[in-house]
Amino acid sequence: MCGIAGFVDKNSLKQNWNNNLNQMLLAIENRGPDAQGVWHSLQDKICFGHTRLSIIDISDSGSQPMQSTCGRWVITFNGEIYNFKELKKLLNSNFQITWKGTSDTEVLLNLINFYGLQKALQLSSGMFAFALYDCHEKRLFLSRDRVGEKPLFYGWIKNTFWFGSSLNSLTKLSGFNKEINPNAIEYLLKHNYIKAPHSIYKNIYKLIPGT
Repeated sequence: MCGIAGFVDKNSLKQNWNNNLNQMLLAIENRGPDAQGVWHSLQDKICFGHTRLSIIDISDSGSQPMQSTCGRWVITFNGEIYNFKELKKLLNSNFQITWKGTSDTEVLLNLINFYGLQKALQLSSGMFAFALYDCHEKRLFLSRDRVGEKPLFYGWIKNTFWFGSSLNSLTKLSGFNKEINPNAIEYLLKHNYIKAPHSIYKNIYKLIPGT
């Protein structure tokens, strides 16, 4: 279990961007106690954060957020790709790749680079939630596994788009509106859980599995 967090500022990254991201990571430190990592682009007004629980590749080569060798893609990933060894063999049989480490995240990142995001997800079997940024096309993608084993919440707070593995990483932010979502209360009373895309808070959403 790891934790991911980040945001995109509609205007510009303010001087306290690091403080905001650190607050988010501190709230999900229990999900990844082994290490923390950050990546940001002042030009693109975007920040990624990651709290790491080291399992598959415990070396620094598995640290996140992780950027592709070509520099196009940046990912912050929570979960596990079960068939990453088979996917690595597929990549090696078709492309010349210099691997930095042995993590499933690096395999997924190369899979996205060579096959595109949609095909990469079709080929991958696992449980995960991740944020992916395309530095060339300036596009942010959020993705969640088919069953929805790994959580991912998102929403706008003023002019900033925030996302994180836990609602706690959002509620700690200055300006967060803790107004309760009445639809979520209805789901909770009827089914004893809150169905995606709703969350307990108004205007904060849970990513639907498989999207």
